[in-house]
Amino acid sequence: MVSKRPGRSAGHPRRARPRRVRLLAGAGGALLAAGGAAYAWGLPGILAHSAAGDRARGSYAADAADGDRAAAALLAGVVREVPAAGRSGQGEASGPAAAPGPTAGPGPAEAPGAPTGPLAARPAVAEPAIGALFSPGEDGDGAHHCSGVVVHAPGGDLVATAAHCVHRPVLGFRTNLVFVPGYRDGQAPHGVWVPTRIDVDPRWAASQDPDHDIAFLRVRRPGRPGERLEDTAGAYPVRFGAGLPLPARLAGYPGGAERPLDCSTTAVAESATQLRLDCADVPNGTSGGPVLAGGRTLIGVIGGRDGGGDEWTSYSIRFGDAARELYERATRSG
Repeated sequence: MVSKRPGRSAGHPRRARPRRVRLLAGAGGALLAAGGAAYAWGLPGILAHSAAGDRARGSYAADAADGDRAAAALLAGVVREVPAAGRSGQGEASGPAAAPGPTAGPGPAEAPGAPTGPLAARPAVAEPAIGALFSPGEDGDGAHHCSGVVVHAPGGDLVATAAHCVHRPVLGFRTNLVFVPGYRDGQAPHGVWVPTRIDVDPRWAASQDPDHDIAFLRVRRPGRPGERLEDTAGAYPVRFGAGLPLPARLAGYPGGAERPLDCSTTAVAESATQLRLDCADVPNGTSGGPVLAGGRTLIGVIGGRDGGGDEWTSYSIRFGDAARELYERATRSG
């Protein structure tokens, strides 16, 4: 959900809220049809911050200069780095020494059961391993347009988000992305991080298939060579093939908000490829935020069907074999 835009779910009586992503409507023809209105909306800036990448593979090796410029622009504007005050918050991510690798199937702490919180989103404490995804520059989006989560990986440098947050139809990959873990009130207590590489499924790159709305970003901290994100912010382990239903918590940053929200609910199967989380008041900007089984294990990211959902329901792709393969490719990539 770069922002929840056109209606997110069937079966609900209303679809007033659009999906949580700002996908450009249609392909090349739609861009041309927009004409002068699109130009005024920021098309030159959008084009300036886009790259085709390797569409057949669904990958993009980011230019270091682009990342440095994006980080500098963010720090010169709405975000400032501050010393971390220590980790706190619900569902705190495990540190790298304790984080297991990706596993399959539900664990004993993730057995089906009743949700532990209300079925409505509420303000939440910022967590080190969950952050806001910014795209500085005149690219048609607000300050932060999506959310993301640090996931355990051998390199300690991996962020998961929704594919629609980082790759747009026709235009390709965003080149001005900055991830701010633990963001709150304009502060970056765990630094700002930029991609070195972005991986999406080729089926997303070709046709924005909502069953493959997942992306992995390898990241670095400008000016701090050798620093690992996972050492700084912790990480959540990933689970593929989790059995449903499961008690789950979703979290993310509403567009323009200075603090995150979360919601405790139950993850159920919407289909063979999508999971559903019923929770009211999860707005634009939460796309890419984590879906955490038992509050501790990543089983999805907000996105997928209807760009992530509507004001009553959120969606995620189900992490199966395709997501596992993408994760493994991302961790092997240089």
